[in-house]
Amino acid sequence: MVERFLGELSEGALLALPYLFEFWALPHQLPPEGDWKSWVIMGGRGAGKTRAGAEWVRAEVEGATPLAAGRSKRVALIGETFDQAREVMVFGDSGILACSPPDRRPQWEAGRRRLVWPNGAVAQVFSAHEPEALRGPQFDAAWADELAKWKHAQEAWDMLQFALRLGEHPRQVVTTTPRNVGVLKALLANPSTVVTRAPTEANRAYLAESFLAEVRARYAGTRLGRQELDGELLDEVEGAMWTGAALEGLRVKALPEGISRVVVAVDPPVTGHAGSDECGIVVAGVIAEGPPQDWRAVVIEDASVRAASPKGWAEAAIAAMERHGAERLVAEVNQGGDLVESVVRQVDPLVPFRAVRAARGKAARAEPVAALYERGRVVHMPGLEVLEDQMCRMTAQGYRGAGSPDRLDALVWALHELVIAPAAAWRRPRVRSLG
Repeated sequence: MVERFLGELSEGALLALPYLFEFWALPHQLPPEGDWKSWVIMGGRGAGKTRAGAEWVRAEVEGATPLAAGRSKRVALIGETFDQAREVMVFGDSGILACSPPDRRPQWEAGRRRLVWPNGAVAQVFSAHEPEALRGPQFDAAWADELAKWKHAQEAWDMLQFALRLGEHPRQVVTTTPRNVGVLKALLANPSTVVTRAPTEANRAYLAESFLAEVRARYAGTRLGRQELDGELLDEVEGAMWTGAALEGLRVKALPEGISRVVVAVDPPVTGHAGSDECGIVVAGVIAEGPPQDWRAVVIEDASVRAASPKGWAEAAIAAMERHGAERLVAEVNQGGDLVESVVRQVDPLVPFRAVRAARGKAARAEPVAALYERGRVVHMPGLEVLEDQMCRMTAQGYRGAGSPDRLDALVWALHELVIAPAAAWRRPRVRSLG
């Protein structure tokens, strides 16, 4: 079918085909429908964001013929630095010059830092390091690249908004790998903003297989991988007890040697039906070398589930124990009391079980666990992304996320059982007999 289609095209159509981006583009690279002001193309490394930005500029400035006017005549091109804007947005492999057909290719005027098209349209290049340079010029279109990396992001973005004032409906495109920065979060929350997202894998046909294999092996299952490869915006809360960067530094790829004890901790939901909260189930182990205050822990698996019945989460917890050879099941019983143990024993009557009862709030219970992390005494295996998201939303004033931090609660009970309680017992003064 492809050969037949190509065979029916004229010579001119065949020559033009490589420049018909709508024919080759991936869905996230095409402008969304609607009356938007800002289009944010948010994706992983190599997802085709730059090509989408360059092709959008082409579509804005080019007319039906090389000399015909397009929709926009004055375009701002803003990169983190001038060199990056020039080398990526203008001269890059996916930049404007590489994407433009010969009869419509703009000329680069190095002295004036601008591109000039045959129809008279002009694109001026700016550095986000110099926000004041945007004070004065005016535009009817703009392309901002890697906004989340700009050091003076808010100031440069604000100056651009004041400059984007020509034409009937000035618009702008932002191509960026997501980062948790205020300017990007505010832009995404604006009603006039539309967003397309794509992971690195979406553009795999144009990427080296060795690159994909390497980054998958090194970063799959990590927060950095979710940001840089999956294009996820990982939100973090001011004042959180944990940060994504800190957790990344505590990640290991394989189980450390010397684990002497493994437990499974459970934070059961208040109710037991399909609409209940998740049941937090976390598997952790301890390397008990030296006195208990020096013991180190490893978080092995987040086996949390949303079960249709109490028996469902109990079965999941017992299965986690069997997978990892855990010696004890620890479960919070504040909500269910004796019923929690009863449910567990319906699945396995002989399971070693310890009931724990919370005497303090969630934030207070989490603080000594956060202190273990600060001292580097806890490491994480891959695959704990949802648990880590909950951790990054816990502050001293309480949890700043939706719902209940079920996974975090289970983590707290696991590390309390493995590290905090033994250390407290070891430090407790021993009463000497007088007899």
